[in-house]
Amino acid sequence: MIIEWNAITAAVLGGGIIGLSAVLMMWLNGRVLGVSGLVAGILAPRSSDRIDRFIFLTGIILAGVVITIALPAANPGPTTSNLVVLLGGGVAVGFGTRLGGGCTSGHGVCGIARVSPRSMVATGIFMVVAMATVFLIRHVLR
Repeated sequence: MIIEWNAITAAVLGGGIIGLSAVLMMWLNGRVLGVSGLVAGILAPRSSDRIDRFIFLTGIILAGVVITIALPAANPGPTTSNLVVLLGGGVAVGFGTRLGGGCTSGHGVCGIARVSPRSMVATGIFMVVAMATVFLIRHVLR
C-alpha cells in the first residue's frame, strides 16, 4: 500500500509526532512540552538543564531539516522572504508566548490534554487571533 503525500497526511504525521514528543517529555522528564519554556530555560542565567533543553531544541531543528531533504513537498518554505516581516513575526510570537504564559505546544497540546482551564482559554485566543490574521492577510491586505 502506497500512501499519497498530501496536506492531510502531513498534518496527521506531524500531529502524531508532536503528540508522541509531548508524551515522551512528560514520561521521561516529568515536564510539559512547551517550546517557549524550553527556549526561555536556555536563555535563563541559572538554568540547570540547559544541555537537555538545547539537545531537544536541536532535535526539533534537525527533524525539520531531515524532513525537508527526504520529503521536499512537506516543506513549502516560508510564506515570505521579507526579512523584516520574518523578524517582526518572530518578535510578535515571542512577546505573545510571554504574555500568554506559554505557546501552542504547551497550552494547546499539553494543557488541553491535562484539562487546564487556563490552557483552554489561551488556546481559544490563539485560534481566534490566527483566524483573524489569516482573514486580514487574505481578504483585507491581499
